[in-house]
Amino acid sequence: MSFIEDRPVSSGQAHLPARVSELLDQAPAARAAVLRERLNTEFPILQDRLARLYGCHDNFSNWLSQVVAQAVQLALARPDDLWTLDLQRTSQPNWLLNGSLGYCAYADKFAGNLSGVRKRIPHLQELGVTYLHLLPFLKPGTPPNDGGFAVANYDEVDPTLGNNHDLQALTKELRAAGISLCSDFVLNHVSHEHRWAIKAREGDAHFQSFFHWAHTPEEVAAHEKKLIQIFPNTAPGNFTFIPDLKAWAWTTFYPYQWDLNYTQPEVFAEMAQSLLQLANLGVEAFRLDSTGFLWKRPDTNCMNQPEVHWILQALRCLTNIAAPGVLLKAEAIMPTQELPPYFGLGDTKGQECHVAYHSSLMSASWVALAEQDTQIIQDVLSHTPALPQGCAWMTYVRCHDDIGWNILCPEIDARGIDQRARLLHASNFFAGQVPASYAQGAAFQTSDPSVVHGTNGMAAALVGITSAQTPAELKAATSRLVMMQSLSIFVGGLPLIYMGDEWGQGNTSADEIAQRQGPDGRELHRPMFDELGFAKRHDALSTQGQIYAALRAFVQAKKTHNSLHATQPLSIWNTGTSSVLGLKRGTHMLSLFNFSSETKTLSPAPAMTQNCMTHWTDLISGKAIDLNGLQLAPYSAIWLKK
Repeated sequence: MSFIEDRPVSSGQAHLPARVSELLDQAPAARAAVLRERLNTEFPILQDRLARLYGCHDNFSNWLSQVVAQAVQLALARPDDLWTLDLQRTSQPNWLLNGSLGYCAYADKFAGNLSGVRKRIPHLQELGVTYLHLLPFLKPGTPPNDGGFAVANYDEVDPTLGNNHDLQALTKELRAAGISLCSDFVLNHVSHEHRWAIKAREGDAHFQSFFHWAHTPEEVAAHEKKLIQIFPNTAPGNFTFIPDLKAWAWTTFYPYQWDLNYTQPEVFAEMAQSLLQLANLGVEAFRLDSTGFLWKRPDTNCMNQPEVHWILQALRCLTNIAAPGVLLKAEAIMPTQELPPYFGLGDTKGQECHVAYHSSLMSASWVALAEQDTQIIQDVLSHTPALPQGCAWMTYVRCHDDIGWNILCPEIDARGIDQRARLLHASNFFAGQVPASYAQGAAFQTSDPSVVHGTNGMAAALVGITSAQTPAELKAATSRLVMMQSLSIFVGGLPLIYMGDEWGQGNTSADEIAQRQGPDGRELHRPMFDELGFAKRHDALSTQGQIYAALRAFVQAKKTHNSLHATQPLSIWNTGTSSVLGLKRGTHMLSLFNFSSETKTLSPAPAMTQNCMTHWTDLISGKAIDLNGLQLAPYSAIWLKK
């Protein structure tokens, strides 16, 4: 981006650059009026955050003018239906909390390509989905490419999945069905085949400045002392030697993923422009991948630096100007206590991301299942902070990534440092390495059996559906899966179902894994969507049909009853037994989850009045329920209304 001289002029309350004011003066009056109002709010914040990041650069004011003008131009070019959607959502800031349901899938594995996804829309509607996260569908580097997370071109759809026209057609059909499309947007790194990386490798100093470099082994070693390793087995270390340059590129993840240098203002501006262009193609949400790694600071672990939040808040300002109906979701997989800054609740207050993954709840739910004790879930929920208006936790049972156990260290350590063995037990249990384990998962990035590792596997394999040998075992496994999903749906502002979990699909077959490129063990839970299993989802006598019907019932209950929406406060309800989790939404909704393999009799605190125990109705069956002496079947979930 070239710098062009510009001077600020007054426009309403905000002191806008002249170029921006000229654009507004020439724009249709109705849109110009709305944009002036947005700029009055957003420009001062945007200017502050970008000045913190780039104010020391020459011609900063001219560069800032270009960035804002770019956003205004994209806002003026925004299609009418998306402009209208923006206005609707800004008038209802909690729109995403009213019974929303997410679904996550790989386009190729779920439906072949983007056109195939359009044919799946009736299924998504029947399930109650309002938010579809398609895993990376932008043009990637040649394989291996980390499942598409090594992006070679942010402005072009992966040709194997379709083209930009197909993307636009898909977003329109989804929107007509009440479903928002979410795209991954990889902020931290690009493919080594991205044009910036190619230019850098050819010796272009300008594009070399877009990346981070080390020039000696000693420099690499000094950095590595402070940095964590994401893939210690398959991609050890954080640097990759580039022979053409006789230097090491910073590669936090895989050697073919070069970390971007956000000290360069052009990197920020170009990435923001690509995101907003995708928004104008109809993408309504962005999963901001690897957000915690965006800023590198010597002598630190280079995670969650203050500048990360200035970058994200500036990006939020630009979306608020150009496409305020768009959601930003932080892929910040870290303990719950460290997540508030991603909602704008850190040292620098301000709007940031709308959604973040509640990874601690996900991992805690699996630990509770292995232990048949819900204490760890209660600890996590007790530490879960309230969120700003319009923000939500994304809850889930499984996703395309592994289950990370160490995210629970704060809760575990609070119970005593000796409690870390519980995480190792959970890791081994779901890898099928504990006697009497029913799970068919696998350890991820394993190198030492005495160290806690992540766990791979589809939910159905982890709960024992695919290993069940008897009807009783299959019934218990099915109940486990339904209970886990029910908990996620009850707690989440935006609960997410991973492809195939709605009917109990198992792991990727060994033959299929052998045919795929690369050693990444996460392919275990990235199977091709099984059409035969999917076809049984309406068969009430099949396991697939029972899971599907149960999940649909809970989803419909969440949508039907406003008292279940995430705008209502969530609290823990003492059941009198640690194997049964009790949660309340507001004052009139109660849910009970039995994590035990045995029937449990409810025994609430004696102080509970008779009125508290009676006059409940099962939201699913409609039956009247008396909590006094209520017996909960093994691995059962029940939602009640007062």
